[in-house]
Amino acid sequence: MTSKNIQFLILIIVSFLACAQDKNPVNNDHYHEIVVTELNNPWGFAFLPDGSMLINEKDGRIIHFKDNKKTEIANPPDIYLRGQGGLLDIELHPDYKTNGWIYFSYASSTGTGDGGNTAIMRAKLKDNALVDKQVLYKATPNTTKGQHFGSRIVFKDGYLFFTIGDRGNRDENPQDLTRDGGKVYRLHDDGRIPEDNPFVDTKNAKTAIWSYGHRNPQGMKINPSTGDIWTHEHGPRGGDEINIIKKAANYGWPIITYGKNYSGTTITDQTEKEGMEQPLHYWDPSIAPSGMAFISSDKYADWKGSVLIGSLKFQYLDLCTLKNGKVVKEQRLLDGLGRVRSVEQGPDGYIYVGIENLGIVKLIRGQKNEN
Repeated sequence: MTSKNIQFLILIIVSFLACAQDKNPVNNDHYHEIVVTELNNPWGFAFLPDGSMLINEKDGRIIHFKDNKKTEIANPPDIYLRGQGGLLDIELHPDYKTNGWIYFSYASSTGTGDGGNTAIMRAKLKDNALVDKQVLYKATPNTTKGQHFGSRIVFKDGYLFFTIGDRGNRDENPQDLTRDGGKVYRLHDDGRIPEDNPFVDTKNAKTAIWSYGHRNPQGMKINPSTGDIWTHEHGPRGGDEINIIKKAANYGWPIITYGKNYSGTTITDQTEKEGMEQPLHYWDPSIAPSGMAFISSDKYADWKGSVLIGSLKFQYLDLCTLKNGKVVKEQRLLDGLGRVRSVEQGPDGYIYVGIENLGIVKLIRGQKNEN
């Protein structure tokens, strides 16, 4: 290789690395305390009424953390552990104190065909074991692809909403209402299909669908200021998105996107199209978002009202300042601590963050007193 060609190659590499760097500034007005140690991949966690935690490890273990002790819960869901699939999100029923229902999303191999797909289960906790397990939804068909299972869970107005990614089949699943994948779904809390779901009268449609045209949503929360469902989802190379979820809406993947193929080639030259929703916000380069929480407590001064989003790629917690419903500023928190997988605001008003190969940490505003 000639000297000229080597210089050209170096220029390309440097340019690529420059484009791949995240430029959000670091905010140092915070510190953290490690609350739960030695976790591998805390994909989701939830607080029980007594303040203890139930933690989903992606490898299939459910851990009850109480009084600084970990107890593994028996009889968890049978998971399909492959690639991005495993034991995923966990959410308590809004009326948990009365009915005791806990909801799980996970990759499951049940049904016909090799591989697995995303499933939703509810169960109750008794004597450190899950009982009364009920599968409420199982996506089809099974596939051995290891990517884009979704999946987050929220409750709104008594309904259960959850996400399933496109399962690596972007050219068929997201835009086809007869197929699972690349969708947000809505069920009654017992798994029944609501009669006013948007596609109940559409021939051969998956009637649990609420919105479609998604890639891989791994964040979903209710905005406490508006009551809207917000999601974020992974783009390809560039084009991670925040979306506000609307009934029957098409979010465009893969017909419109702000991203490219991982190789750098073009997926589509369209970033908008009539009848398809624009993202509230998008990232380029991708931050690989996972986990999401709104700050609604008074523990964080002027951060209240912001939304927090984990970055797997750049290993920080993204503090997104909102104004008039738009992201106007981003800052890095917990910078370099590890791949941020899950984020929750606890019953004490503090933010808790699940970080791969570390554990769950508590985010505290201000400077740590070393005395």
